Amino acid sequence: MKKESLKLQAYNIIKEKIITCQYAPNTLLNEEILREEINVSRTPIRDALSRLEQEGLIKILPKKGIMVSSLSISEINMIFEVRMLLEPYALRKFGYLMPEELIMSYYTKFSDQSQQYTMDEFFLMDDEFHYAIINVIQNRFLLQTYADIHNQNLRFRVMTGKIQDNRLSETIKEHLSIVKACLKKDWELAAQELCAHLKQSKDATFDLLLSGEAPLI
Repeated sequence: MKKESLKLQAYNIIKEKIITCQYAPNTLLNEEILREEINVSRTPIRDALSRLEQEGLIKILPKKGIMVSSLSISEINMIFEVRMLLEPYALRKFGYLMPEELIMSYYTKFSDQSQQYTMDEFFLMDDEFHYAIINVIQNRFLLQTYADIHNQNLRFRVMTGKIQDNRLSETIKEHLSIVKACLKKDWELAAQELCAHLKQSKDATFDLLLSGEAPLI
């Protein structure tokens, strides 16, 4: 296997384990153990760790080792703050770039009341929908910022581990309201509906965390 492919392989494996919390927040990782688990040499591991540190998923601590980054209430709040800034901005400024057939495909998905989604299916659809919105932004620096917080967003979703059935239903309705505004080309309304959706998602997340039903990290 080519050297660059080994670097990418190591990066993808470690990142996936962090995002899915197989490597939980505040866990200490050992470079030698990582080498044995992934079966690569030191160079790909170090390259992967350097990238993951830049993305905020790990911290390299002198004389201590490698620690998986924590994810606190404060950090979750910051994640929602970034989303509230970027996602509505994407619709207001660049919504007109969204292909109409893509918008229609989400209208079909969200309006089909006979469709029963599993949690995994729902989370995948939710991710795809929000990325369809954010990807219209014509600014690579903003897109990189969103990619970084998206990794953290996936982690706290895994850590909370659940979503109430009524919240799933409400989320689909909120998505449908956003899509309907997009189909009307009313980007200001679409942005407002998106803001309302993100606020509801944030409130539901904090209710779950503060209730003790999900762990505080």
